[in-house]
Amino acid sequence: MASKPIRDPAKDHLLTPKNSALIIIDYQPVQVNSIASMDRQKLIDNIVGVAKIGLTYGLPIIHSTVNVKTGLNKPAIPHLRKVLRTVATIDRTSINAWEDMEFARAVKATGRKKLIMAALWSEASLSFPALDALNEGYEVYAVVDAVGGSSVEAHEAALRRIEQAGGKMISWMQLLCELQRDWARKETVPLFMSIAIETGGTFGIQLSYGLDKG
Repeated sequence: MASKPIRDPAKDHLLTPKNSALIIIDYQPVQVNSIASMDRQKLIDNIVGVAKIGLTYGLPIIHSTVNVKTGLNKPAIPHLRKVLRTVATIDRTSINAWEDMEFARAVKATGRKKLIMAALWSEASLSFPALDALNEGYEVYAVVDAVGGSSVEAHEAALRRIEQAGGKMISWMQLLCELQRDWARKETVPLFMSIAIETGGTFGIQLSYGLDKG
């Protein structure tokens, strides 16, 4: 039985391609190499998957780095730059991206109130702009398995602080499923399956196999 649209995608309380924006901050070599809260290769795989999700569903994407123009830091890791090659990068000096005027303007220019956020580290470059965005009336969704901290404790404390302030936690797979929502939206199903396989490994293959059989 075919589904029929019953919600305005711009006003839906769940995430849709029409009501949300994706923010990716500071996935640079120094930051990635200092992550101690999860496996670093898995972190890379997951953030690349998140970036692909954003592109697949046509989300406005804000990508930011810190201290590249000053020469103190390197650009984003190649895996991410390759995926985001068509997305402009906003470079900053501020640890808190929300305190950078160009970054804040770019976020506000999307016109979206639901902000899907991923940044390194959780305790700084994620938590600070997340808290500021919440304070200004935005909804924040932190992609918990695509972010990391300098320790497990630091990462978990940062996520708790965001959640206590009203932020929401989400996984990359939940994000993928929430944006897809209906298998009748056939134009994005092939890319859904590709992302699930590439990012989810065995689980993604099993999921995609089940969809093929269904």
